[in-house]
Amino acid sequence: HEHHHEHDEHCGCGHEHHHHHHAQEVFVSWGAETTREFSPEELQAMLSQLADEERFGLVLRAKGIVCAGGAEWLHFDYVPGEPELRSGSPAVIGRLCVIGSRLKQAALTELFGISRRA
Repeated sequence: HEHHHEHDEHCGCGHEHHHHHHAQEVFVSWGAETTREFSPEELQAMLSQLADEERFGLVLRAKGIVCAGGAEWLHFDYVPGEPELRSGSPAVIGRLCVIGSRLKQAALTELFGISRRA
């Protein structure tokens, strides 16, 4: 990727900067709904992989809620280097959202084991 570092000076730390004029061009989101169950260990391992920019694009934030089996639900927040998992209130369906730049949607779909409908 010849443009690998083009926007790094104002992306990546999760804080606001004064370079907002490119935000709509740079940031995209990927989202999915799922009935899949995730163990805490499995979800933690998945979130730790999001730092792999070559594989997934530049992930600035990820958040969601997924079923851990039965009545157990996991809420998660991710910023680079800081995945956070906690038990939380149930939802009707699991939801995942990833925000970043140059996101590789097929790789995210594969990582989280989501079957996408066309």
